[in-house]
Amino acid sequence: MSVAHELRRAAAGVWAAQHAHPFVRGIGDGTLDEGRFRFYIRQDYVFLIDYGRLLSLGAARAPELADMRRLAELAHAVLETEMTLHRGLAARWGVKAAELEAEPAAPATAAYTDFLLRTAALGDFAELVAALLPCMWGYAEIGERLAAAGPPEHAGYAAWIATYADPEFQRLARWARELCDRAAAGAGPAATARMHAAFRASSEHELAFWESAWRAA
Repeated sequence: MSVAHELRRAAAGVWAAQHAHPFVRGIGDGTLDEGRFRFYIRQDYVFLIDYGRLLSLGAARAPELADMRRLAELAHAVLETEMTLHRGLAARWGVKAAELEAEPAAPATAAYTDFLLRTAALGDFAELVAALLPCMWGYAEIGERLAAAGPPEHAGYAAWIATYADPEFQRLARWARELCDRAAAGAGPAATARMHAAFRASSEHELAFWESAWRAA
């Protein structure tokens, strides 16, 4: 079993709770209250800003040039392409760009991004990679599972599912797992333990992010 899948197995309970969360299930069956999803859209925009910072720090710390290039490309894609697409998505949901820019981070969002940036600043590269993996992989897994169950009648939620079930996003998640495995190569027990702790912490923050969106707070 790869290191990435070992991390996933160790945090299986947290991931199962994400799949069972009423926010995620509400997207899947199309019954999620739209006000909660609008809150999620605004908070996700806030999160993406610091996720771009995390990827940039990853690029700066990557020991291999190819990984440095890929992480830098992803940081640029998040801060330019993805955030532009996110503003378009928000507009379709009636959320104006000015609202996105003025949105304060909810406690769960701030806790997550603070953890990621602290890990990027103080941890080693393998720990950083383990911390960023649950976001990419988690969304890919949720998108894939919800798509397999059949799209909901709600067009907005069906489009969201399609985004993360898309083969391109699935390839991104696979690359992130491979990066994790490469970063773990040769790591001793202490470094591996730090990777496990970082992966589980990010997984728990992902679950808290869904809960925050569900409560719209």
